[in-house]
Amino acid sequence: MDPRSTPAALTVAVRTSEQGVVVRPEGELDQDTAGLLGEALENAFDGGSGRLVIDCGGLDFCDSTGLNLLLHSRLTARDVGRKLMLADPGPMVSRMLEITGTRAIFHIYPSVAEALAVQDG
Repeated sequence: MDPRSTPAALTVAVRTSEQGVVVRPEGELDQDTAGLLGEALENAFDGGSGRLVIDCGGLDFCDSTGLNLLLHSRLTARDVGRKLMLADPGPMVSRMLEITGTRAIFHIYPSVAEALAVQDG
């Protein structure tokens, strides 16, 4: 079977509103799929200003490559004057952030709606 015809283990949806850009990866975020999310985030950085919310609610799995992508994206957001937020981190993502000690460096919200409703100030 041609690997290019195999369905991706990750899909990424992007939506833009007045409050910001929401990027929702669904599936497994790992070494083989991180490029797809990275490309979507890069386009989101290039395409606007304001907050950028990564909706983690659809992630079934995230390995160290995925975590590194999130960490790098946080730094990129800071460098370009944007606020990166994580929303709806399920038990697996929350545990990964706890274990690695990275939870404290992210802006984390229970839902996308709550992340978008936060007043900057």
